Amino acid sequence: MNAEFFAAIEQLEKEKGIPQDYMLDKIAQALLAAYKRDNAGVVDNVFVEPDCEKKEFRMFVRKTVVEAVENPAEEISLDDAKKISKKVGIGDVVNIDIETRDFGRIAAQTAKQVIIQGIREAERGVVFREFTSKEHEIITALVTRTDPRSGGASIEITGANDKTEVYISAKELIPGEVLKEGDRIKIYVVEVKRSDRGPQIIISRTHPGLVRRLFEIEVPEIHDGTVEVMSIAREAGSRTKIAVHSNDENVDPIGACVGPRGNRVAAIVEEIRGEKIDIVKYSENMGEYVAAALAPADVVSVETDEEERTCRVVVADDQLSLAIGKDGQNARLAAKLTGFKIDIKPASAVI
Repeated sequence: MNAEFFAAIEQLEKEKGIPQDYMLDKIAQALLAAYKRDNAGVVDNVFVEPDCEKKEFRMFVRKTVVEAVENPAEEISLDDAKKISKKVGIGDVVNIDIETRDFGRIAAQTAKQVIIQGIREAERGVVFREFTSKEHEIITALVTRTDPRSGGASIEITGANDKTEVYISAKELIPGEVLKEGDRIKIYVVEVKRSDRGPQIIISRTHPGLVRRLFEIEVPEIHDGTVEVMSIAREAGSRTKIAVHSNDENVDPIGACVGPRGNRVAAIVEEIRGEKIDIVKYSENMGEYVAAALAPADVVSVETDEEERTCRVVVADDQLSLAIGKDGQNARLAAKLTGFKIDIKPASAVI
């Protein structure tokens, strides 16, 4: 256990973020496991002391000085103890140096396996902590491999200390999206879980949170809190509705999101592969809010029941199909956005 070994531990901390204390503890455990494997009967009287200043590990076995040794693993005769220290007497405890170089091949292999496992566990811990801090955030990733059969892809994320490869399934990609090796894409970190195989990083490009974060990046007024995103409803690859509210009466929330010549919303639409985005002005008046959510249809009237979270909407006959949308999408997204169950009727059907 020389200076080069300690230098390797320091390098692990720099390159992979694995704390030196963690690795020193794992190595101590490995040495103990190796010693116990070669020495039957050894219990908890063996311990390891790393010396960072001298760049060495020292291992000791603690034994009690007795007149007649009955348990060699835990006891030592007075004559043998005197060879270590002339001051010891019966009943004293002595620490006996163990030469780690005397370990057998099997013991050395045991130590190696424990150390490797310790590195793996530490790496997983580093990855878990790093990605937990990025939950509900956007990360830019590099596509490294694609799977034509499943439609998914392996992507590489560069972290603070290393690169992590994560798989994104086809269902978490925007419908119709085809990735190529070398593409750089923005992904949304939905959740990070612990598992037996290491951190499970759940990522998505279909999650509404991706659109929310894209608006926060592109719109300074959202980033600084002047404009708030109140709600999002999304059917990835087709349409998103986003409700925004301004905390400054002099700032138009929709205009801020659209940007000069529409460049802000255009950048977001490009990132999500041409998906349509309806930007809706939020209102505490639920009737006004529901009417706005049904855009681009013009609404004649709205009756709401806030306790039941339902509303009855009347539109002109020629606006009915627009209000409902293709396959009911416009009404469905408006309901998700507002949290109200919406019943749409044409004006001709209202008595």
